[in-house]
Amino acid sequence: MNVKAVLFDCDGVLVDSEPMTFLALQEDLAAHGLDLTIPQMERLFLGGTLERVQQVANDMGAGLGPGWCEDFYARLYAMLRDRAELMPGVEALLDRLDAAGIAYAVGSNGRGAKMAASLGRHPALWARLQDRLFSGQDLGCPKPAPDLYLRAAAFLGVAPADCVVIEDSGPGAMAAQAAGMRCLGYAPHGGAEALIAAGAEIITDLRQIPERIGLA
Repeated sequence: MNVKAVLFDCDGVLVDSEPMTFLALQEDLAAHGLDLTIPQMERLFLGGTLERVQQVANDMGAGLGPGWCEDFYARLYAMLRDRAELMPGVEALLDRLDAAGIAYAVGSNGRGAKMAASLGRHPALWARLQDRLFSGQDLGCPKPAPDLYLRAAAFLGVAPADCVVIEDSGPGAMAAQAAGMRCLGYAPHGGAEALIAAGAEIITDLRQIPERIGLA
């Protein structure tokens, strides 16, 4: 495979935002009468949209009102702007891709405003990525639909078969597969079952990516 582009998910791949998001969500849902463990929430919600979280939580009896998503987003963005850190090896990996002439972009189910909150905390990285961000919610095509990654590939001018997707969730890996793209499933803390089921090749460190795409 001649890799010409790498397409990244955002949360849990570029930024270590998921632990704080799930803790905040756990506290919020508990206040609405729905007690879930972090592993339960990961199985139910990882890789989905907040609107999907509200739907599932309400089906389970949470009773989240019509303004819940916007309220939670506002609190989440504030946390991300203050605390979101990069996953280890992100900037060095982009340096390697630049040196090799391999294009890259970001495809996230999160809103563009969420990516701006988390990635914007890191000005050097933001400068590299701000014009290459694709939001499944903003575009109306969230994963597991393939459209998000297909749009990113088209923007870069690269055929789907020449793209590699880096994902940490089952829906994301399903989107890559449906788009006809190879997927590396990033599972630094284990729990790779959903990624494997969706056809992803598992990695546990972003520093493994250059070798996997032929740059070592």
